[in-house]
Amino acid sequence: MSFQKMDRNFQSKKGKSFHADNGHDDRPFAVSIAMAMLAEWGESSSARKEVGRITAANERTVRNWFEGRNGPSGENLVALVRHSDAVFGTVLELSGRQALLPVAGILGLRDQLDALVHAIDELRVH
Repeated sequence: MSFQKMDRNFQSKKGKSFHADNGHDDRPFAVSIAMAMLAEWGESSSARKEVGRITAANERTVRNWFEGRNGPSGENLVALVRHSDAVFGTVLELSGRQALLPVAGILGLRDQLDALVHAIDELRVH
């Protein structure tokens, strides 16, 4: 039995890494994103399902992201950044834009304050 040319190509054991001179370590992209996802959502199967809903990716793909085997595509990465401060911070670090991290934190605090004010307003109504 011979393999056809259209058979699945298996990924290489080497991960892609960024080689910028910005002082960060040279962990592969997929591992860095996996660590951020684990920090944001944890290791549970419900976390993987939530990420699957956010990105519309299948379960195996999301599992590979969480395990650092593969990294998300650009479109999926944008969806993850939209929902996760940890992933957003990791992308800023990988791109050498650490100076923007405080700004991102302030914006996250604003969202939390808005939610808190809304909760207080709801208590007043009842």
